[in-house]
Amino acid sequence: MSKTADFFVIAHNIRSLYNVGSIFRTADAFGVSKIYLTGYTGTPGNIWHKRRMAKSALGAEEFVPWEHSKMPQAVIRILKRQKVKIIGLENNVGKPVNINKFRPKFPLALILGEEVGGISKSLVKLCDQLLEIPMHGKKESLNVAVAFGIAAYAITRGQV
Repeated sequence: MSKTADFFVIAHNIRSLYNVGSIFRTADAFGVSKIYLTGYTGTPGNIWHKRRMAKSALGAEEFVPWEHSKMPQAVIRILKRQKVKIIGLENNVGKPVNINKFRPKFPLALILGEEVGGISKSLVKLCDQLLEIPMHGKKESLNVAVAFGIAAYAITRGQV
């Protein structure tokens, strides 16, 4: 399987290294071009982080290109200059589009926010569009790695 046409992920302030590892493994499965790890998100470049990620990444961190930047705004500015659409996965702010109705136009970058607070308001303002995953239960959120899996499937359907 080849990489998906210019599909990037910005994982911002993801505290759990197990979630980061799962994001890498899912990114590999769906052909993500590159993961930008921003804020305090752990990286495979840190030997202590890599050991914890290994359980859920199962080596995917060796195959998916990644880069770390403290400031997600800098990454977003660079991507926007390259005509990459910035899509936020967020169900608690703004006017998100139901992911079932989303028709991706590449290149695009999907922002994943922290496990509890989601995407910060300052990053939401930089998004070209917001997506939400419809839910029927009492909880209004999913684990970030699980949500990314659902979103990656929706974004790449018809491509993989």
